[in-house]
Amino acid sequence: MSIAIDKPSLWQRVRPIFQGFDGWLALAVLMLAGLGLITMYSAGYDSGTRFVDHARNMVLAACILFLVAQVPPQRLMQLAVPIYVIGVVLLIATALPHIGITKKGATRWLNLGVVIQPSEILKIAMPLMLAWWFQRREGQLRGLDFGVAGLLLAVPVGLIVKQPDLGTAILVLSAGLYVIFFAGLSWRLIVPVLAVGAIAITALVLSESKICQPDVNWPLLREYQKHRVCTLLDPTTDPLGKGFHIIQGMIAIGSGGVTGKGFMKGTQTHLEFIPEHTTDFIFASLSEEFGLMGCLTLVVGFTFLIFRGLMIAAEAPSVFTRLLAGSITLSYFTYAFVNMGMVAGILPVVGVPLPFISYGGTAMASLGLGLGILMSIAKSRRLMQS
Repeated sequence: MSIAIDKPSLWQRVRPIFQGFDGWLALAVLMLAGLGLITMYSAGYDSGTRFVDHARNMVLAACILFLVAQVPPQRLMQLAVPIYVIGVVLLIATALPHIGITKKGATRWLNLGVVIQPSEILKIAMPLMLAWWFQRREGQLRGLDFGVAGLLLAVPVGLIVKQPDLGTAILVLSAGLYVIFFAGLSWRLIVPVLAVGAIAITALVLSESKICQPDVNWPLLREYQKHRVCTLLDPTTDPLGKGFHIIQGMIAIGSGGVTGKGFMKGTQTHLEFIPEHTTDFIFASLSEEFGLMGCLTLVVGFTFLIFRGLMIAAEAPSVFTRLLAGSITLSYFTYAFVNMGMVAGILPVVGVPLPFISYGGTAMASLGLGLGILMSIAKSRRLMQS
């Protein structure tokens, strides 16, 4: 007598791999990725293989997302300290003579067979490390614990500023501060800092005509950083230099109107008045061709992604996963806010890419890594409930 054994279908074999994936998060990613491909096709039309390379980078990010999503949060917590230590050691190595690679006056890269930028590692290593630290101190938090967290944050941020790379330093700093905030930092410490910042910005704007004179030196800042801030306050002081980026970006955004000039009809973009129109300033290209409606679509996409990420953080099962998910999610807010702000002329130009939209292999890979961690946290919670 023979016994019939039904072979599982392909879907039945593959289904456990996808079990627990967060559908709403995946939908937000697909929405932004689609908008990024459309924008890059137009903005990169005259830039060789930019669109093809951007699509390839998205596939790479998707693979990273999928693989990292299979790693349980407990394993991620075990990797937190080694990844942080490796990142800091590599940052120190870039500062050593004859080891770091210098391009355009900045020493940010190392040649380890392949050229890498160690500061990119800290974008993920920093929230991992601080989330691990506060998990260890759960139930016994004191002021000293926040001081240790601040020191863990200050070391890599200081090394990145020294390279110099102000844009990446802001991203790493913000990722760490989000963890410290979610860990329970008192508002009595936060509000005074915000108040001092608001007063300093107001004083900066009001005294622009005096402090931006060539013979005035700014403490703690390099000359090019002073020039960036002063150009932001008044782009017409250097209309063919640093101010050119800001002026052309604002022209492109304003000329798009409500509905935009139309797909592949952006004159500022295709006549190459917008510098870096496939990387840092691609938001200007999107605004010119798709107008206010396109910008609102982009904002809705990011809002959807951030809202879903914060929901995952709120429902996460442990201190480590809550802090990590919250920090990574708000990091995407920082990326989007800083990039749109600098293109619109309300923030200094610091070289921060727009997630999903800007061209860049390393940035796309780190984006996939962060989203993979979010998916891993969402997946672990769903599997615990099932």
